[in-house]
Amino acid sequence: MFPNQLLKARLSAGLAALLIAFVGCSSHRARDADSAPAAHMPAAAAASNESAAPPDMTATEAAIAQGDVPTTGSDSGAAPPAPVLNPSAPKNYTVKRGDTLWGIASMFLRDPWLWPEIWYVNPRIENPHLIYPGDVLALAYGADGRPQVQLVSGGPARMDPRLRSSPLDGAIPTIPYSAIAAFLSRPAVLSIDQVRHSPHVVVFREEHQAGGTGQEFYVSDLNAAPNARFTVMHVGEPVRDPDNGRMMGYQGIYTATAVITRPGNPAKGLLTDSARETLRGDLVLTAVNDTPANLTLRTPHTEVHGRIMSVIEGVQLIGQYDVVLINRGTQDGIGAGDILAIDRVGDETHDVGTGEDSAFGFGRGRSLRLPDERAGTLLLFKCYDHMSYGLVVAESTFVRVADVVRNP
Repeated sequence: MFPNQLLKARLSAGLAALLIAFVGCSSHRARDADSAPAAHMPAAAAASNESAAPPDMTATEAAIAQGDVPTTGSDSGAAPPAPVLNPSAPKNYTVKRGDTLWGIASMFLRDPWLWPEIWYVNPRIENPHLIYPGDVLALAYGADGRPQVQLVSGGPARMDPRLRSSPLDGAIPTIPYSAIAAFLSRPAVLSIDQVRHSPHVVVFREEHQAGGTGQEFYVSDLNAAPNARFTVMHVGEPVRDPDNGRMMGYQGIYTATAVITRPGNPAKGLLTDSARETLRGDLVLTAVNDTPANLTLRTPHTEVHGRIMSVIEGVQLIGQYDVVLINRGTQDGIGAGDILAIDRVGDETHDVGTGEDSAFGFGRGRSLRLPDERAGTLLLFKCYDHMSYGLVVAESTFVRVADVVRNP
């Protein structure tokens, strides 16, 4: 019996070893089979993508077909969102005389102040930041999928030096300069010291009470050479900060340009380029132009929250291309070219209630302040320490004095 028992034990051990080996091989094959598709998945996916790839198209056409601009980069280092294009942005545009940079930027972008982010600077072109009538601009997309506007060909002002029969057009301005021309070389806010101590019109010749172009006058305490030119300003309404009531200065109203014809004390001058009548007591000031010829559109580098203090010409409702004065300046981190949003301050209204509280009963209605609403866009063009002049370049509703200005 013993040999038979030993034989059975050996057979059992052998079968167990074979079973273990078989199971191990099967498990190994299963793991290999599971890993094999993963190793070949990119190739299969690439083949699938290649078979489904659309026909050849330009970057612009591909972006339009997809309905959005693709972005690159991982989730941890994703690129910032691209500026949003105007849905009606043209693929090509030829710059015309009378265009402004703001108008062109509005044509391509929903937010025109983001123009520097899409303008492609070509290093092969002299003064690549300037755009001239006749230039052809093209919309395209860069390697990162972000929109670009490029200069694809130059107008005659750039390309043909033989055209000299008439003056060449200069670069297009950022905004319509006719709207702000009176503020570029003429002081528009008069300080208290200027009002108290500046030379002024003493009297007109021939006993006139007011003067216009061609009228001679005398001015005291003005040391000037013959033919020196000055700006004559009328002292307007006081300017106060709507936040705290602080006196900021006086509104300066341009009346005329004065040319000194005979030095002395008093000196004699002649009025030219009159915009309105000049009165006795009006100030005679030196003109200083500290505003750049072309403004660079940008958003402020710091957080800005201010108010409109006054509007030129004293209108009640402010619209596009009106000039306003705000209570923030260079000391608040802003400068010429900065863009600010304008919020119309919500009105106070009366809630008449319902039922017993309605207007037809004896209810207790309550006061309710409506929320501020976006009303327009302001481009700053001349800044002082604590005040700035801006041009309303876009408005969706009328703007008023004391409305809020802030970062867009």
